[in-house]
Amino acid sequence: MIVRDFDDLTKNEPHRVVSAEKWTSVRMLLAEDNMNFSFHITFLEEGSEHTFHYKNHFESVYCMKGKGTITDLATGKTYDIKPGTMYALNEHDKHTLRAEEELVMACCFNPPVTGKEVHREDGSYAAPEEVEA
Repeated sequence: MIVRDFDDLTKNEPHRVVSAEKWTSVRMLLAEDNMNFSFHITFLEEGSEHTFHYKNHFESVYCMKGKGTITDLATGKTYDIKPGTMYALNEHDKHTLRAEEELVMACCFNPPVTGKEVHREDGSYAAPEEVEA
């Protein structure tokens, strides 16, 4: 059984806290935990906009706090994001996420991330076999 405390992770396991421009993600489960998915709590700054395209991963996201929108870039359709909203990128959907207020999101990735990934120019993470150990 794995039991972790969010505050303990942020203080004592810096490799599990990943930040980039206007977002921070606390990786509560990573590939090294052997769960076949990773689990993150991600914070997106108010007023920020992010375009992602997870070509090598599936992602499911649940909004716990805040207000924003997600736009499916293939269809142009925009959906409201608020507490209680879940979206799943079941077709590796390229999307733009906008945070009207700070968004706090619970995210699952399959395959799991290692914690060493960085977003590439196209908004994707490298495939797991391409990430340095």
